[in-house]
Amino acid sequence: MRIAWMTWKDRDHPRAGGAEAVNEALAARLVAMGHEVTFVVAGFPGAAAEIQRDGFRVVRVGGRLSVYPRAWRQYRSTLRGNVDVVVDEMNTLPFFARWYAKEPTVLFAHQLARSVWFHELPAALGAFGWMLEPLYVRALSRQTAVTISESTKRDLVRHGFRSEAITVLSQLGHAPAAATLPHKSWGRPTLLAFGSVRAMKRTLHVLRAFEIAKRALPELKLVIAGSTDGSYGERVVEAVRASEHRGSIRMLGAVSPEQRERVLREAHVIGAASVKEGWGLVVTEAAGQGTPAVAYDVDGLRDSVRDDETGVLVEDGNVEAFADAVVSLVRDPERYDRLRAEGWRRAAALNPDESAAQFERALKSVCRA
Repeated sequence: MRIAWMTWKDRDHPRAGGAEAVNEALAARLVAMGHEVTFVVAGFPGAAAEIQRDGFRVVRVGGRLSVYPRAWRQYRSTLRGNVDVVVDEMNTLPFFARWYAKEPTVLFAHQLARSVWFHELPAALGAFGWMLEPLYVRALSRQTAVTISESTKRDLVRHGFRSEAITVLSQLGHAPAAATLPHKSWGRPTLLAFGSVRAMKRTLHVLRAFEIAKRALPELKLVIAGSTDGSYGERVVEAVRASEHRGSIRMLGAVSPEQRERVLREAHVIGAASVKEGWGLVVTEAAGQGTPAVAYDVDGLRDSVRDDETGVLVEDGNVEAFADAVVSLVRDPERYDRLRAEGWRRAAALNPDESAAQFERALKSVCRA
């Protein structure tokens, strides 16, 4: 198959995250299966207009919003009639390829935004996005969809998609787990907040939970890893400076792929306080390095964290409960070892090749229709 894949970002984009890592891991495997993949994505300052990577092509057009009409123009000028299927990835906004593509389309939705609108945009714009999203999702519902969690599948069904037309990738993963369960050094326990420091990630909740947990665990440290660009990142930096425990907090900024594995392995607990996730890939990556999670019980995180099996889920927004979970986990070595061993076992058993095979079957199904 010749596949055109429209999405907002590639993994070189300054705001790239778990979705882009999953996309390109899938694309590389599709290429290895004999397919051709062309991504159409937004550009960014200093980016080449086109690159080749891992056997697939990345074409960069437009910017954060202009990529949507520019992708349509790119399709009309170079892709129409030269591909077999179009993947329309909805990362907040879809490309509406179903409305103009000559070829069959598949919607790839990591997650719906829903309440994220209110955290990432000013109130009026957030409310507009929240009201608009169900309308355009329903308008796109008469097509095959692929997603990465049961939580997102439920959202899609709620907005008109047929359950049987949705494929949930069951073996999600792109970074291999450690070959054996890593040893943990217990000089000082470390809570980790990992990922882009944005409002929807609620890094301030992890900081506040750390400050509360510090009362019971005086040796506890906090590591914050992720880009702090933007107004929310500035708020987090200021909050760290103002914290009475700032001497026990390290801010690493954006980390390289080489640093990523070490940071995840050296932490004792990863804290995940997002408003909503498609899956929460970093939680699975941390589990693969023997680090269990304390997370809010929200969409995506309740898929990647099995409560009291691979980590601990607590009430959404309850910072006190979050802090208590961190303390109880660190203070209970038997439970801690049980959760981290099961998390590592599940992460090590993931087979991304199977996810790619599921994705391939979904694409072939529309090509035959």
